[in-house]
Amino acid sequence: MGMTNNEKKHRPVIIGVTGGSGSGKTTVSNAILEQLHGHSLAMIQEDAYYKSQDDVPFDERTKVNYDHPNSLDTDLLVEQLHDLLEWKAINIPVYDYASHNRSKEVIHQEPKEVILVEGILVLNDPRLRDLMDIKIFVDTDDDIRIIRRIQRDIEERGRSLQSVIDQYLATVKPMYHQFIEPTKRYADIIVPEGGENQVAIDLLVTKIRDIIQKNNLSAE
Repeated sequence: MGMTNNEKKHRPVIIGVTGGSGSGKTTVSNAILEQLHGHSLAMIQEDAYYKSQDDVPFDERTKVNYDHPNSLDTDLLVEQLHDLLEWKAINIPVYDYASHNRSKEVIHQEPKEVILVEGILVLNDPRLRDLMDIKIFVDTDDDIRIIRRIQRDIEERGRSLQSVIDQYLATVKPMYHQFIEPTKRYADIIVPEGGENQVAIDLLVTKIRDIIQKNNLSAE
């Protein structure tokens, strides 16, 4: 069942949410989605779009810097967002972290009114930025972010404290300062304190509702 022309009322709203690892960007994204119930919503996570590495030996894959823009298939993400903007369904890739490679599975995603794109590098590529109606940077102190990263990786991913610290110093921190933090200048709004910042989330939800309403009116 495709959409009929009279259903294709308006261009979907695309919201980009970024910030460093452990900044609270996922919490902010989820809080926005929760408050927008009643609208049709999709959340797309950038880390589903790590490049396929079928031709790379496993021990090489483990050494890839996954905080570097080159590790991502941004072309595919841009192409799929264009499809969603034209009210076409997409198949989101699924990344298998155990094998450090794209799995054979995909997740079918129907087009929606509001599309939230979340990830550490979503404001890094001008092609992505140009598609976004609102660009959000979640800004949280480095020390809070490293503490959260340590807690998450030890509790959820069974990592040792030393391995988390080594990775943080080797790639996470330098990549943050080289690629993620500079994208703050492209943000329409910078949210300090992440998911704890209820005022910022309320303001964003009000603004998004406003855009949806304007889009609906201009489409009529």
